[in-house]
Amino acid sequence: MFDSLSEGLQSAFKSLSGRGKLTESNMRDGLKIVEESLLESDVSYSVVKEFMTHVSEKALGKRVLLSLRPQEELVRIVHDELVETLGPVDSSLHLRADRPTILMLCGLQGSGKTTTCGKLTQMLREQEIEPLLVAADLQRPAAIEQLKVIGEQLGVPVHTETDHQDPVKVCQNGVARAKRDGNRVVILDTAGRLAIDEELMAQLKKIDRKVSPDQVYLVVDGMTGQDAVNSAGAFNDALELDGVIMTKLDGDARGGALLSVKQVTGVPVKFIGTGERFDALEPFRPEGMASRILQMGDIVAAAREAHRIVDESERETLEEKMATGQFSLDDFKNMMQKITQPGLMGRMMSLMPGMGQFKEAMESAEAGGQMKQIIGAINSMTPAERKNPKLIDASRRTRIAAGAGVQSSSITQLIKQFDTMKPLMQMMAGKGGGDRMAMLRQLQSSGALTDPRMGGSKVKQSTGKRLSPAERAKQRKEREKLKRKMKRKGR
Repeated sequence: MFDSLSEGLQSAFKSLSGRGKLTESNMRDGLKIVEESLLESDVSYSVVKEFMTHVSEKALGKRVLLSLRPQEELVRIVHDELVETLGPVDSSLHLRADRPTILMLCGLQGSGKTTTCGKLTQMLREQEIEPLLVAADLQRPAAIEQLKVIGEQLGVPVHTETDHQDPVKVCQNGVARAKRDGNRVVILDTAGRLAIDEELMAQLKKIDRKVSPDQVYLVVDGMTGQDAVNSAGAFNDALELDGVIMTKLDGDARGGALLSVKQVTGVPVKFIGTGERFDALEPFRPEGMASRILQMGDIVAAAREAHRIVDESERETLEEKMATGQFSLDDFKNMMQKITQPGLMGRMMSLMPGMGQFKEAMESAEAGGQMKQIIGAINSMTPAERKNPKLIDASRRTRIAAGAGVQSSSITQLIKQFDTMKPLMQMMAGKGGGDRMAMLRQLQSSGALTDPRMGGSKVKQSTGKRLSPAERAKQRKEREKLKRKMKRKGR
Protein backbone atom coordinates (compact mmCIF):
# COMPACT_ATOMS: atom_id res chain seq x y z
CA MET A 1 0.00 0.00 0.00
CA PHE A 2 1.44 3.38 -1.11
CA ASP A 3 4.91 1.89 -1.71
CA SER A 4 6.01 4.65 -4.11
CA LEU A 5 4.92 7.41 -1.72
CA SER A 6 6.58 5.68 1.25
CA GLU A 7 9.83 5.19 -0.67
CA GLY A 8 9.85 8.83 -1.80
CA LEU A 9 9.36 10.13 1.73
CA GLN A 10 12.04 7.78 3.09
CA SER A 11 14.42 9.13 0.43
CA ALA A 12 13.72 12.67 1.66
CA PHE A 13 14.47 11.71 5.26
CA LYS A 14 17.65 9.86 4.30
CA SER A 15 18.92 12.93 2.46
CA LEU A 16 19.15 14.64 5.85
CA SER A 17 20.68 11.78 7.79
CA GLY A 18 24.35 11.98 8.69
CA ARG A 19 24.47 15.76 8.26
CA GLY A 20 26.87 17.26 10.75
CA LYS A 21 24.84 20.45 10.73
CA LEU A 22 21.36 21.10 9.40
CA THR A 23 21.04 24.27 7.36
CA GLU A 24 18.08 25.95 5.72
CA SER A 25 19.55 24.97 2.36
CA ASN A 26 19.76 21.21 2.90
CA MET A 27 16.40 21.21 4.75
CA ARG A 28 14.85 22.78 1.65
CA ASP A 29 16.42 20.03 -0.48
CA GLY A 30 14.72 17.41 1.71
CA LEU A 31 11.39 19.24 1.57
CA LYS A 32 11.64 19.39 -2.22
CA ILE A 33 11.86 15.58 -2.35
CA VAL A 34 8.79 15.36 -0.05
CA GLU A 35 6.85 17.64 -2.42
CA GLU A 36 7.88 15.65 -5.52
CA SER A 37 6.87 12.38 -3.81
CA LEU A 38 3.39 13.71 -3.08
CA LEU A 39 2.87 14.98 -6.64
CA GLU A 40 4.13 11.70 -8.16
CA SER A 41 1.64 9.85 -5.95
CA ASP A 42 -1.20 11.78 -7.62
CA VAL A 43 -2.04 13.98 -4.63
CA SER A 44 -4.09 17.01 -5.68
CA TYR A 45 -1.86 20.02 -6.50
CA SER A 46 -3.77 22.34 -4.16
CA VAL A 47 -3.46 19.81 -1.31
CA VAL A 48 0.29 19.43 -1.92
CA LYS A 49 0.80 23.21 -1.83
CA GLU A 50 -1.13 23.58 1.43
CA PHE A 51 0.58 20.53 2.94
CA MET A 52 4.07 21.80 2.04
CA THR A 53 3.33 25.31 3.32
CA HIS A 54 2.50 23.92 6.77
CA VAL A 55 5.43 21.47 6.81
CA SER A 56 7.91 24.10 5.62
CA GLU A 57 6.83 26.59 8.28
CA LYS A 58 7.49 24.02 11.00
CA ALA A 59 10.57 22.41 9.41
CA LEU A 60 12.44 25.67 8.86
CA GLY A 61 11.87 26.92 12.39
CA LYS A 62 14.84 27.51 14.69
CA ARG A 63 13.97 24.59 16.97
CA VAL A 64 14.29 22.08 14.11
CA LEU A 65 17.37 23.64 12.55
CA LEU A 66 19.13 23.45 15.92
CA SER A 67 17.82 19.96 16.71
CA LEU A 68 20.38 17.24 17.43
CA ARG A 69 18.28 14.78 15.37
CA PRO A 70 16.81 16.84 12.51
CA GLN A 71 15.87 13.77 10.44
CA GLU A 72 13.62 12.43 13.24
CA GLU A 73 12.18 15.89 13.75
CA LEU A 74 11.19 16.13 10.07
CA VAL A 75 9.59 12.66 10.24
CA ARG A 76 7.52 13.86 13.23
CA ILE A 77 6.45 17.05 11.42
CA VAL A 78 5.42 15.17 8.24
CA HIS A 79 3.57 12.55 10.35
CA ASP A 80 1.62 15.22 12.24
CA GLU A 81 0.73 17.03 9.01
CA LEU A 82 -0.44 13.77 7.38
CA VAL A 83 -2.72 13.15 10.38
CA GLU A 84 -4.04 16.70 10.09
CA THR A 85 -4.68 16.28 6.35
CA LEU A 86 -6.43 12.91 6.70
CA GLY A 87 -8.50 13.62 9.81
CA PRO A 88 -10.34 13.94 12.00
CA VAL A 89 -12.52 10.90 11.26
CA ASP A 90 -15.35 9.31 13.21
CA SER A 91 -15.54 5.74 11.92
CA SER A 92 -18.45 4.63 14.14
CA LEU A 93 -21.79 3.82 12.50
CA HIS A 94 -23.90 5.54 15.21
CA LEU A 95 -26.43 2.71 15.42
CA ARG A 96 -29.87 3.72 16.63
CA ALA A 97 -31.66 2.02 19.51
CA ASP A 98 -35.26 2.92 18.57
CA ARG A 99 -35.35 1.61 14.97
CA PRO A 100 -33.14 0.03 12.29
CA THR A 101 -30.14 2.15 11.25
CA ILE A 102 -30.23 2.73 7.48
CA LEU A 103 -26.91 2.81 5.62
CA MET A 104 -27.07 3.86 1.96
CA LEU A 105 -24.15 2.95 -0.32
CA CYS A 106 -23.72 4.76 -3.63
CA GLY A 107 -20.98 5.01 -6.25
CA LEU A 108 -20.01 4.48 -9.85
CA GLN A 109 -20.14 1.07 -11.52
CA GLY A 110 -17.05 -1.02 -10.82
CA SER A 111 -16.07 0.78 -7.61
CA GLY A 112 -16.72 -2.32 -5.49
CA LYS A 113 -20.03 -1.15 -4.02
CA THR A 114 -21.82 -4.51 -3.81
CA THR A 115 -18.74 -6.27 -2.40
CA THR A 116 -18.42 -3.48 0.17
CA CYS A 117 -21.98 -4.28 1.31
CA GLY A 118 -20.66 -7.76 2.17
CA LYS A 119 -17.62 -6.32 3.96
CA LEU A 120 -19.78 -4.00 6.09
CA THR A 121 -21.98 -7.01 6.85
CA GLN A 122 -18.94 -9.01 8.00
CA MET A 123 -17.86 -6.10 10.23
CA LEU A 124 -21.32 -5.90 11.80
CA ARG A 125 -21.51 -9.67 12.31
CA GLU A 126 -18.25 -9.52 14.26
CA GLN A 127 -20.17 -7.21 16.61
CA GLU A 128 -23.02 -9.79 16.71
CA ILE A 129 -25.32 -7.56 14.63
CA GLU A 130 -27.21 -9.15 11.72
CA PRO A 131 -28.08 -6.61 9.01
CA LEU A 132 -30.59 -6.85 6.17
CA LEU A 133 -29.14 -6.27 2.69
CA VAL A 134 -31.43 -4.56 0.17
CA ALA A 135 -30.77 -5.07 -3.56
CA ALA A 136 -31.81 -1.66 -4.92
CA ASP A 137 -29.57 -1.71 -8.00
CA LEU A 138 -32.26 -2.49 -10.56
CA GLN A 139 -30.11 -1.41 -13.51
CA ARG A 140 -27.98 -4.56 -13.37
CA PRO A 141 -29.64 -7.93 -12.71
CA ALA A 142 -26.13 -9.27 -12.02
CA ALA A 143 -25.83 -6.91 -9.04
CA ILE A 144 -28.96 -8.42 -7.48
CA GLU A 145 -27.65 -11.96 -7.99
CA GLN A 146 -24.23 -10.96 -6.61
CA LEU A 147 -25.82 -9.55 -3.44
CA LYS A 148 -27.91 -12.73 -3.00
CA VAL A 149 -24.72 -14.85 -3.23
CA ILE A 150 -23.00 -12.60 -0.68
CA GLY A 151 -25.98 -12.97 1.66
CA GLU A 152 -25.83 -16.76 1.36
CA GLN A 153 -22.07 -16.81 2.00
CA LEU A 154 -22.38 -14.66 5.13
CA GLY A 155 -25.67 -16.17 6.32
CA VAL A 156 -27.68 -12.91 6.31
CA PRO A 157 -31.05 -12.09 4.67
CA VAL A 158 -31.23 -10.19 1.37
CA HIS A 159 -34.36 -8.26 0.33
CA THR A 160 -34.99 -8.50 -3.44
CA GLU A 161 -37.99 -7.63 -5.61
CA THR A 162 -37.80 -8.71 -9.24
CA ASP A 163 -41.29 -7.42 -10.10
CA HIS A 164 -40.55 -3.80 -9.06
CA GLN A 165 -38.83 -1.24 -11.26
CA ASP A 166 -38.88 1.51 -8.64
CA PRO A 167 -35.76 1.42 -6.42
CA VAL A 168 -37.37 3.82 -3.93
CA LYS A 169 -40.21 1.36 -3.32
CA VAL A 170 -37.73 -1.53 -2.96
CA CYS A 171 -35.77 0.43 -0.34
CA GLN A 172 -38.94 1.38 1.57
CA ASN A 173 -40.15 -2.23 1.58
CA GLY A 174 -36.71 -3.40 2.72
CA VAL A 175 -36.75 -0.99 5.68
CA ALA A 176 -40.28 -2.13 6.59
CA ARG A 177 -39.12 -5.77 6.51
CA ALA A 178 -36.14 -4.95 8.78
CA LYS A 179 -38.49 -3.36 11.33
CA ARG A 180 -40.75 -6.40 11.18
CA ASP A 181 -37.92 -8.95 11.44
CA GLY A 182 -35.90 -7.08 14.06
CA ASN A 183 -32.78 -6.32 12.01
CA ARG A 184 -30.81 -3.51 13.64
CA VAL A 185 -29.16 -2.35 10.40
CA VAL A 186 -30.33 -2.02 6.78
CA ILE A 187 -27.72 -1.69 4.01
CA LEU A 188 -29.03 -0.27 0.73
CA ASP A 189 -27.06 -1.27 -2.39
CA THR A 190 -28.08 1.42 -4.91
CA ALA A 191 -27.48 1.63 -8.66
CA GLY A 192 -24.28 2.90 -10.24
CA ARG A 193 -23.31 4.20 -13.66
CA LEU A 194 -20.16 4.18 -15.73
CA ALA A 195 -20.11 7.96 -15.28
CA ILE A 196 -22.02 10.56 -13.28
CA ASP A 197 -25.27 11.57 -15.03
CA GLU A 198 -28.46 13.44 -14.16
CA GLU A 199 -30.65 10.30 -14.13
CA LEU A 200 -28.43 8.60 -11.57
CA MET A 201 -28.29 11.64 -9.30
CA ALA A 202 -32.05 12.18 -9.52
CA GLN A 203 -32.67 8.56 -8.49
CA LEU A 204 -30.26 8.75 -5.54
CA LYS A 205 -31.74 12.09 -4.39
CA LYS A 206 -35.21 10.54 -4.44
CA ILE A 207 -34.08 7.55 -2.33
CA ASP A 208 -32.36 9.95 0.06
CA ARG A 209 -35.51 12.08 0.38
CA LYS A 210 -38.08 9.27 0.64
CA VAL A 211 -36.14 6.72 2.76
CA SER A 212 -34.10 9.17 4.93
CA PRO A 213 -30.96 7.03 5.45
CA ASP A 214 -29.00 7.69 8.65
CA GLN A 215 -25.64 7.48 6.87
CA VAL A 216 -24.82 7.91 3.18
CA TYR A 217 -21.46 6.46 2.08
CA LEU A 218 -19.80 6.88 -1.29
CA VAL A 219 -17.74 3.88 -2.44
CA VAL A 220 -14.82 4.95 -4.64
CA ASP A 221 -12.02 3.05 -6.35
CA GLY A 222 -8.72 4.23 -4.86
CA MET A 223 -6.90 3.22 -8.07
CA THR A 224 -8.70 5.90 -10.12
CA GLY A 225 -6.65 8.68 -8.52
CA GLN A 226 -8.06 12.19 -8.83
CA ASP A 227 -11.18 10.87 -10.62
CA ALA A 228 -12.15 9.42 -7.23
CA VAL A 229 -11.83 12.89 -5.68
CA ASN A 230 -13.88 14.48 -8.48
CA SER A 231 -16.68 11.90 -8.14
CA ALA A 232 -16.70 12.40 -4.35
CA GLY A 233 -17.23 16.13 -4.88
CA ALA A 234 -20.11 15.56 -7.34
CA PHE A 235 -21.88 12.98 -5.15
CA ASN A 236 -21.46 15.16 -2.07
CA ASP A 237 -23.05 18.16 -3.84
CA ALA A 238 -26.10 16.00 -4.58
CA LEU A 239 -26.44 13.95 -1.38
CA GLU A 240 -24.39 15.48 1.46
CA LEU A 241 -22.28 12.41 2.10
CA ASP A 242 -21.41 11.21 5.61
CA GLY A 243 -18.23 9.54 4.47
CA VAL A 244 -16.21 7.81 1.78
CA ILE A 245 -15.29 4.12 1.63
CA MET A 246 -12.14 3.80 -0.48
CA THR A 247 -11.59 0.38 -2.05
CA LYS A 248 -8.73 -1.47 -3.80
CA LEU A 249 -5.98 0.08 -1.69
CA ASP A 250 -4.17 -3.26 -1.75
CA GLY A 251 -3.36 -2.79 -5.44
CA ASP A 252 -1.08 -0.28 -7.16
CA ALA A 253 -2.89 2.72 -5.69
CA ARG A 254 -0.46 5.61 -5.37
CA GLY A 255 -2.32 7.14 -2.42
CA GLY A 256 -3.16 10.49 -3.96
CA ALA A 257 -6.94 10.10 -3.72
CA LEU A 258 -6.78 9.10 -0.05
CA LEU A 259 -4.70 12.15 0.83
CA SER A 260 -6.81 14.51 -1.30
CA VAL A 261 -10.45 13.57 -0.76
CA LYS A 262 -10.92 15.10 2.71
CA GLN A 263 -9.18 18.39 1.87
CA VAL A 264 -10.87 18.85 -1.52
CA THR A 265 -14.43 17.74 -0.67
CA GLY A 266 -14.60 18.08 3.11
CA VAL A 267 -15.88 14.47 3.25
CA PRO A 268 -13.82 12.12 5.47
CA VAL A 269 -12.69 8.63 4.47
CA LYS A 270 -14.46 6.37 7.01
CA PHE A 271 -13.41 2.90 5.84
CA ILE A 272 -10.76 1.46 3.52
CA GLY A 273 -10.83 -1.79 1.56
CA THR A 274 -7.50 -3.62 1.56
CA GLY A 275 -8.35 -6.88 -0.22
CA GLU A 276 -11.09 -8.99 -1.79
CA ARG A 277 -11.98 -11.01 1.31
CA PHE A 278 -15.00 -9.90 3.36
CA ASP A 279 -12.79 -9.22 6.40
CA ALA A 280 -10.55 -6.83 4.39
CA LEU A 281 -12.35 -3.64 5.44
CA GLU A 282 -10.83 -1.39 8.10
CA PRO A 283 -12.21 1.60 10.01
CA PHE A 284 -10.04 4.47 8.79
CA ARG A 285 -7.63 5.89 11.37
CA PRO A 286 -5.56 8.93 10.25
CA GLU A 287 -2.83 8.24 12.84
CA GLY A 288 -2.46 4.61 11.76
CA MET A 289 -2.45 5.49 8.04
CA ALA A 290 0.15 8.24 8.52
CA SER A 291 2.36 5.74 10.38
CA ARG A 292 1.96 3.16 7.60
CA ILE A 293 2.87 5.71 4.90
CA LEU A 294 6.01 6.58 6.88
CA GLN A 295 6.81 2.85 7.35
CA MET A 296 6.34 3.11 11.13
CA GLY A 297 3.73 0.33 11.32
CA ASP A 298 0.25 0.41 12.85
CA ILE A 299 0.00 -1.50 16.14
CA VAL A 300 -3.76 -0.89 16.57
CA ALA A 301 -4.56 -2.39 13.16
CA ALA A 302 -2.17 -5.31 13.80
CA ALA A 303 -3.91 -6.03 17.12
CA ARG A 304 -7.29 -5.90 15.36
CA GLU A 305 -6.10 -8.49 12.81
CA ALA A 306 -4.74 -10.68 15.60
CA HIS A 307 -8.05 -10.61 17.51
CA ARG A 308 -9.84 -11.69 14.34
CA ILE A 309 -7.86 -14.92 14.09
CA VAL A 310 -7.60 -15.70 17.82
CA ASP A 311 -10.70 -15.11 19.95
CA GLU A 312 -10.60 -14.04 23.60
CA SER A 313 -10.95 -17.52 25.13
CA GLU A 314 -8.23 -18.95 22.84
CA ARG A 315 -5.95 -16.03 23.68
CA GLU A 316 -6.35 -16.57 27.43
CA THR A 317 -5.57 -20.29 27.04
CA LEU A 318 -2.49 -19.52 24.95
CA GLU A 319 -1.32 -16.87 27.43
CA GLU A 320 -1.60 -19.37 30.28
CA LYS A 321 0.35 -22.04 28.36
CA MET A 322 3.01 -19.52 27.36
CA ALA A 323 3.41 -18.24 30.92
CA THR A 324 3.75 -21.75 32.40
CA GLY A 325 6.01 -23.07 29.66
CA GLN A 326 3.40 -25.64 28.52
CA PHE A 327 3.20 -24.26 24.97
CA SER A 328 3.53 -27.36 22.74
CA LEU A 329 4.15 -28.11 19.07
CA ASP A 330 0.39 -28.76 18.77
CA ASP A 331 -0.29 -25.18 19.90
CA PHE A 332 2.41 -23.97 17.49
CA LYS A 333 0.76 -25.89 14.62
CA ASN A 334 -2.69 -24.43 15.43
CA MET A 335 -1.23 -20.91 15.34
CA MET A 336 0.50 -21.65 12.02
CA GLN A 337 -2.76 -22.90 10.50
CA LYS A 338 -4.53 -19.69 11.51
CA ILE A 339 -1.89 -17.31 10.19
CA THR A 340 -1.43 -19.11 6.87
CA GLN A 341 -4.73 -17.69 5.60
CA PRO A 342 -4.07 -16.13 2.15
CA GLY A 343 -2.44 -12.69 2.49
CA LEU A 344 -2.86 -12.53 6.26
CA MET A 345 0.81 -12.90 7.21
CA GLY A 346 1.94 -10.24 4.76
CA ARG A 347 -0.77 -7.91 6.06
CA MET A 348 0.35 -8.47 9.65
CA MET A 349 4.02 -7.89 8.78
CA SER A 350 3.24 -4.61 7.01
CA LEU A 351 1.41 -3.34 10.12
CA MET A 352 4.20 -4.14 12.59
CA PRO A 353 6.93 -1.53 13.17
CA GLY A 354 10.24 -2.48 11.61
CA MET A 355 8.85 -5.67 10.05
CA GLY A 356 7.70 -4.28 6.68
CA GLN A 357 10.78 -5.68 4.90
CA PHE A 358 9.57 -9.22 5.73
CA LYS A 359 6.19 -8.70 4.00
CA GLU A 360 7.21 -9.97 0.56
CA ALA A 361 9.14 -12.87 2.06
CA MET A 362 6.13 -13.97 4.14
CA GLU A 363 3.75 -13.69 1.14
CA SER A 364 6.01 -15.61 -1.24
CA ALA A 365 5.15 -19.09 -2.51
CA GLU A 366 8.38 -20.34 -0.91
CA ALA A 367 7.28 -19.11 2.54
CA GLY A 368 3.83 -20.67 2.07
CA GLY A 369 5.44 -23.98 1.14
CA GLN A 370 7.73 -23.85 4.19
CA MET A 371 4.76 -23.29 6.51
CA LYS A 372 2.92 -26.26 4.96
CA GLN A 373 6.04 -28.40 5.46
CA ILE A 374 6.18 -27.36 9.14
CA ILE A 375 2.52 -28.26 9.65
CA GLY A 376 3.05 -31.58 7.83
CA ALA A 377 6.08 -32.39 9.98
CA ILE A 378 4.18 -31.73 13.22
CA ASN A 379 1.28 -33.88 11.96
CA SER A 380 3.77 -36.74 11.46
CA MET A 381 4.73 -36.68 15.15
CA THR A 382 3.03 -38.65 17.92
CA PRO A 383 1.06 -36.73 20.60
CA ALA A 384 3.90 -37.41 23.08
CA GLU A 385 6.52 -36.01 20.66
CA ARG A 386 4.47 -32.85 20.06
CA LYS A 387 4.18 -32.32 23.79
CA ASN A 388 7.85 -33.04 24.50
CA PRO A 389 10.15 -32.60 21.44
CA LYS A 390 13.12 -33.76 23.56
CA LEU A 391 11.88 -37.34 22.92
CA ILE A 392 12.76 -36.98 19.24
CA ASP A 393 16.05 -38.82 18.68
CA ALA A 394 17.76 -39.70 15.37
CA SER A 395 15.48 -42.65 14.54
CA ARG A 396 12.32 -40.68 15.36
CA ARG A 397 13.57 -37.75 13.24
CA THR A 398 14.03 -40.14 10.28
CA ARG A 399 10.49 -41.52 10.74
CA ILE A 400 8.91 -38.04 11.04
CA ALA A 401 10.83 -36.74 8.00
CA ALA A 402 9.70 -39.73 5.90
CA GLY A 403 6.07 -39.19 6.95
CA ALA A 404 6.20 -35.47 6.08
CA GLY A 405 8.21 -35.93 2.89
CA VAL A 406 11.08 -33.68 4.02
CA GLN A 407 14.75 -34.04 4.86
CA SER A 408 15.72 -35.14 8.37
CA SER A 409 17.65 -31.88 8.77
CA SER A 410 14.34 -29.96 8.39
CA ILE A 411 12.99 -31.70 11.51
CA THR A 412 16.17 -30.78 13.41
CA GLN A 413 15.77 -27.14 12.30
CA LEU A 414 12.08 -27.11 13.31
CA ILE A 415 12.90 -28.35 16.82
CA LYS A 416 15.67 -25.74 17.14
CA GLN A 417 13.26 -22.96 16.12
CA PHE A 418 10.66 -24.17 18.59
CA ASP A 419 13.25 -24.41 21.39
CA THR A 420 14.27 -20.81 20.66
CA MET A 421 10.70 -19.53 20.45
CA LYS A 422 9.29 -21.26 23.55
CA PRO A 423 11.27 -19.32 26.22
CA LEU A 424 10.81 -16.14 24.18
CA MET A 425 7.02 -16.57 24.28
CA GLN A 426 7.24 -17.30 28.01
CA MET A 427 9.06 -13.99 28.45
CA MET A 428 6.35 -12.19 26.42
CA ALA A 429 3.42 -13.75 28.31
CA GLY A 430 1.50 -11.18 30.33
CA LYS A 431 3.23 -8.20 28.70
CA GLY A 432 1.32 -5.48 26.84
CA GLY A 433 1.46 -4.96 23.07
CA GLY A 434 4.02 -2.16 23.37
CA ASP A 435 6.42 -4.26 25.47
CA ARG A 436 6.10 -7.20 23.07
CA MET A 437 6.85 -5.02 20.06
CA ALA A 438 9.87 -3.54 21.88
CA MET A 439 11.18 -7.07 22.52
CA LEU A 440 10.64 -8.06 18.88
CA ARG A 441 12.49 -4.97 17.67
CA GLN A 442 15.34 -5.72 20.09
CA LEU A 443 15.56 -9.32 18.85
CA GLN A 444 15.42 -8.20 15.23
CA SER A 445 18.17 -5.57 15.65
CA SER A 446 20.40 -8.06 17.48
CA GLY A 447 19.99 -10.68 14.74
CA ALA A 448 18.33 -13.18 17.09
CA LEU A 449 15.45 -13.70 14.65
CA THR A 450 17.73 -14.41 11.69
CA ASP A 451 20.90 -15.88 13.20
CA PRO A 452 21.03 -19.62 12.28
CA ARG A 453 23.07 -20.34 15.44
CA MET A 454 20.03 -19.30 17.49
CA GLY A 455 17.69 -21.49 15.43
CA GLY A 456 15.96 -18.59 13.71
CA SER A 457 14.96 -18.93 10.05
CA LYS A 458 17.07 -16.82 7.72
CA VAL A 459 15.00 -14.35 5.68
CA LYS A 460 16.67 -12.96 2.59
CA GLN A 461 16.77 -9.18 2.72
CA SER A 462 18.93 -6.19 1.87
CA THR A 463 22.49 -6.47 3.17
CA GLY A 464 22.46 -2.77 4.00
CA LYS A 465 25.70 -0.97 4.94
CA ARG A 466 28.89 -2.82 5.84
CA LEU A 467 29.29 -3.10 9.63
CA SER A 468 32.45 -1.97 11.34
CA PRO A 469 34.30 -4.43 13.65
CA ALA A 470 32.99 -2.45 16.65
CA GLU A 471 29.38 -2.70 15.41
CA ARG A 472 29.73 -6.45 14.80
CA ALA A 473 31.14 -6.89 18.29
CA LYS A 474 28.23 -4.91 19.74
CA GLN A 475 25.66 -7.09 17.91
CA ARG A 476 27.44 -10.26 19.04
CA LYS A 477 27.36 -9.00 22.64
CA GLU A 478 23.61 -8.27 22.39
CA ARG A 479 22.94 -11.76 21.00
CA GLU A 480 24.86 -13.41 23.82
CA LYS A 481 22.98 -11.30 26.36
CA LEU A 482 19.63 -12.36 24.88
CA LYS A 483 20.69 -16.01 24.85
CA ARG A 484 21.57 -15.87 28.54
CA LYS A 485 18.32 -14.10 29.38
CA MET A 486 16.22 -16.70 27.53
CA LYS A 487 18.11 -19.59 29.15
CA ARG A 488 17.52 -18.16 32.64
CA LYS A 489 13.84 -17.66 31.88
CA GLY A 490 13.50 -21.20 30.54
CA ARG A 491 14.82 -22.88 33.72
